Amino acid sequence: MSETAVPARRDHGRLVGRLVLIVAASAAFGIALVPLYDTICRVTGLNGKTFSAGGLAADEKPLERVDRSRLVKVEFTGTVMPGLPWELRPLQNSVELHPGEMQQVAFLVRNTASEPVTGQAIPSVTPGQAAQHFHKIECFCFNQQVLAPGEAREMPLMFIVKPELDAEVRTITLSYAFFKAPESTPRKDGRT
Repeated sequence: MSETAVPARRDHGRLVGRLVLIVAASAAFGIALVPLYDTICRVTGLNGKTFSAGGLAADEKPLERVDRSRLVKVEFTGTVMPGLPWELRPLQNSVELHPGEMQQVAFLVRNTASEPVTGQAIPSVTPGQAAQHFHKIECFCFNQQVLAPGEAREMPLMFIVKPELDAEVRTITLSYAFFKAPESTPRKDGRT
């Protein structure tokens, strides 16, 4: 009876080791999946992610070709996610434009907390096929935004809808979700 008990314990140890390895590998895969998914969305325009990452390059000019044969309606929405004590609304609910025209609009953001709060806006474009043709030149979403207690601020957005947009797309919705930015921890030398 004792001879069969020892191999059974050894088999249980191997099983536990394998299960721990599977759990660790699954967790590592899950962590790596987030940046991979974000990269795929940005490259393909999947899930409404846009290409813009910080305006025009120094040698890049806004589009000079404007498609005056059609109009596209761009609608704006905004959501403040739980945990961020802000109010957010577009100053214009929509604009109509000719593809290739540069447009500027603004969102009004207000901190309702009694302390400074940092937020980060994440844009999304619908329909997804329009994301690759929606080019943000200037956007508050490029950087984290810090608002003082009770501060309200107009945040500008300058963009172009490229003329290559499919002619069947007549309405685009640009949505922003504002999240509370993670707290930065001070370093030992006192800087953040």
